[in-house]
Amino acid sequence: MALVRISDQLTKLLMILGAVWAFFLCFFILADIITRAMNMPISGTKEIVANSVVMIVFLQIGYAVRSQSMLRADFLVEMMPQIVQKLLLILAFALGAALFFFLLKAGIKPAVRSFVNGEFDGEGALRVPVWPTRWMIIFGAGMAGINYTLLAIVEIFDLRVERMEL
Repeated sequence: MALVRISDQLTKLLMILGAVWAFFLCFFILADIITRAMNMPISGTKEIVANSVVMIVFLQIGYAVRSQSMLRADFLVEMMPQIVQKLLLILAFALGAALFFFLLKAGIKPAVRSFVNGEFDGEGALRVPVWPTRWMIIFGAGMAGINYTLLAIVEIFDLRVERMEL
């Protein structure tokens, strides 16, 4: 399916971007720790880290969904008949898609308002814009919802789609 391939490529790209961002964020935090020891802290570190963590999570959530790496407790499900297992899996995928599509819908107004009003986090020397974080929540929730929907479709129609690997 072409849609699955496109989704996989975009999902992998976002996951890699999130990983690279996390890698550089570690060095930023380390630099702040070192400069704090010299009594010269980096301004805005708290705001940058707080917004970055949210962005990293939503950059990588689509990959976690598509690779079926989301946490699940299926010890009871495995004791049920195969048809019940399949129905529960489809239900879980549908509920996951609904959750993320609701999150996407709920986040649109705050994201637009944040962008239009120029919302910032923090005070003083460094003010961090909030709108990129809000838009990343929308984009990541959309990718997760799409991937849950694709997984449900694959399961419903017994399509042969490779498990996503990096």
